[in-house]
Amino acid sequence: MGKLQKKGEKGSATNYITRTQAVKKLQLTLPDFRKICILKGIYPHEPKKKRKLAKGSSAPKTFYYVKDIQYLAHEPLLQKFADTKVFVKKIKKALGRDELDTVQRVRDQKPQYTLDHIVRERYPNFCDALKDLDDALCLIFLFSTMPRQGKVQPGIINKCRILAVEFYALLHRS
Repeated sequence: MGKLQKKGEKGSATNYITRTQAVKKLQLTLPDFRKICILKGIYPHEPKKKRKLAKGSSAPKTFYYVKDIQYLAHEPLLQKFADTKVFVKKIKKALGRDELDTVQRVRDQKPQYTLDHIVRERYPNFCDALKDLDDALCLIFLFSTMPRQGKVQPGIINKCRILAVEFYALLHRS
């Protein structure tokens, strides 16, 4: 006779992971997890048997595909996020001890990361980038028409107006 299968070790239960489990697996904070999910284009999924996955609980949970989380685990940005965390700890420690020379030295070594590889991965050629340009342009034109007083800073509104005018000029030239 075969070995008895335990609940949650086969089928749809192995395809999904909760957001809390994903954050623990990647060793990230929740804001960093949200950031990297947005950058990589990974979104939560609604499983068919959500109640079964949540082990009978009706509390709202967010589920991600396990393969998506494994894909994120190999992302080089995770190391940069960890380096940034260490950097902030060093700054706070030096400020707490009033070691201003150490603070300046540590600030000069601030870790920086680029998103070039993510852009190239998401848009392998120029046509793909142009197809996705409409979302950014909609936001720019939306912000450029907003009133200056309000929750949005006037500097951002001015930059959006300048970008909108430059885009019109680009269209006019071509």
